[in-house]
Amino acid sequence: MKETETTRKCIVTGKILEKDKLLRFCEGPDNEIIPDFKKKLPGKGIYVSNSKPLLTKAVESNVFAKALKKKVKPASGLVAMAENILRHNALGAVSLSRKAGSFVCGLDKVLEAVKKDKAAFVLEAKDAGNDGHQRIMLVSKDMDVFQLFEAEELDKALNRENTVHAAFLKSEMTKMVNRELRKLADFLGE
Repeated sequence: MKETETTRKCIVTGKILEKDKLLRFCEGPDNEIIPDFKKKLPGKGIYVSNSKPLLTKAVESNVFAKALKKKVKPASGLVAMAENILRHNALGAVSLSRKAGSFVCGLDKVLEAVKKDKAAFVLEAKDAGNDGHQRIMLVSKDMDVFQLFEAEELDKALNRENTVHAAFLKSEMTKMVNRELRKLADFLGE
């Protein structure tokens, strides 16, 4: 398979993947490799599969230098930096959906939205009780159920208190939120 306009090759695995399954990096100041997930920085993009273990491997073996055919080094804390950017982007998308009013909170409202096929996906706090999680899993079928943040983080993003379960209602906004959450979940292997 050859690279196309929408695909690139992972410098770790050698696999050609859709760009949305890859993380883009480029050479920044001082010959350091930095994240460019918004694809705005100048220079040649270098792509790594959206996976924390593969990015860790890329950093440890510095395959960036081989890919660019020049002496470069990963920025200090590149893996943590990448994770923080993905977390920030995901929480930012969740916060935007709050302004659009495209979600419901509370276990009963979430269950109702899922049962009535109004929900696109569910976001639960990592520290949610197992009982509520099990009830959602029983009715959610093939729907994404993300557990990526603590309740306190969700409270801040949604500007609410005690946010444990949230169902995001089907809309264009929700598709963008789902993409950002999926990127983070894939990176973390969840």
